[in-house]
Parts: sequence; C-alpha cells; structure tokens
Amino acid sequence: MEGFLVALAVSFGVIFVAELGDKSQLMALAFATRYRTVPILIGITVATAVVHLASVAVGVGLGAALPTGWISLFAGLAFVGFGLWTLRGDTLTEQEKRKAARGGRSAVLAVGVAFFLAELGDKTMLATITLATQYGWFGTWVGSTVGMVAADALAIGAGRLLGRKLPDRTIRYGAAALFAASGIWLLVEALAELR
Repeated sequence: MEGFLVALAVSFGVIFVAELGDKSQLMALAFATRYRTVPILIGITVATAVVHLASVAVGVGLGAALPTGWISLFAGLAFVGFGLWTLRGDTLTEQEKRKAARGGRSAVLAVGVAFFLAELGDKTMLATITLATQYGWFGTWVGSTVGMVAADALAIGAGRLLGRKLPDRTIRYGAAALFAASGIWLLVEALAELR
C-alpha cells in the first residue's frame, strides 16, 4: 500500500506541474468556451486514462517509447485543421444549440478525441512512461491521470469565466488561435523528432 501511495503522490505532482501551460491545458481552456464543464471533464478523463494506461504498459512492459514523431505530426496537422474550422465558424440549428448547451455525447467525443491525439507522444505521456518504470503501474496510472485532469480543470474554470465575459467573435478567434498554436507546437515537436 505504501508503494501505491508513493507512486500516486509522485505521479500526481509531476504530471500536474508538467501539464501547467501545456498545449492540452490550453485546449481545455478553448473547449470551456464552447461546451459545458462536465462533458469536457469526462472527455479529458477518458482520453487521459486510456493514454496513461498505455503509457504505464509501455513503461512497465517494454521500457521503450512509442514512435511519437509520426503521431505528433498527424496530431499537429489535425489541430491546425481544428483551428481553421473554428475560425471559419459554424452555424447551429436551435436543436444543436440546445444539445451543445447540455454538452451531450458529441462534446465528450470531440474533447476525448482531441485530448487523445494531443497526449500521444506528449511530455506527460513520456513522463508517465518514465514514472511507471520506477514506481509501478497502478499508482502511476491513477496519479498521472488525476494530476492531468486537475491541471486541466483549472483551465476549464478560466475558460468558463472568459466565456461569460467575452463576445462570441473574440472567443472564436481566441479558440482558433489556441488550436493553431497547439497544432504548430505539435508539428515543431514532430519535425524535431523525425530529424
């Protein structure tokens, strides 16, 4: 039990700090301007749990990293596309507006897929792999997942506050810029890795 608690505490602390200012925290802020809090947290939690479970499996079982360069390249292009799509803007029917306000399955899916792609090959994934080689899989998995969700919850709170204070056009441009910046960040990381 003591080993679990140490792994939990160390993983929570390392991943929480690593996530501060990270691109996925910026994504959480952007999503918070569009969707309700609970679906965002569900999407982040599911995506993070899956990615970090794979990370601890790699850390414990193989001790090697995934080929992150190509994954980051694909994710970067996707995020630049998300940014352009956000900038273009969408028009919703009244029914779609009600669904988005409730934050149904579509919000959970959008957030979950975006976070899954963003976290593959990210520093928090690599940190989780490293922690799992030292502290064991279960405590590392739980601690890293909770640490990341806690850091992203801070960004969601900031996004909700901004969403109430800013006009839609400013939010759309800001969210597009955040997605584009995240995509460019991923592309730069990918190109550096693929050299």
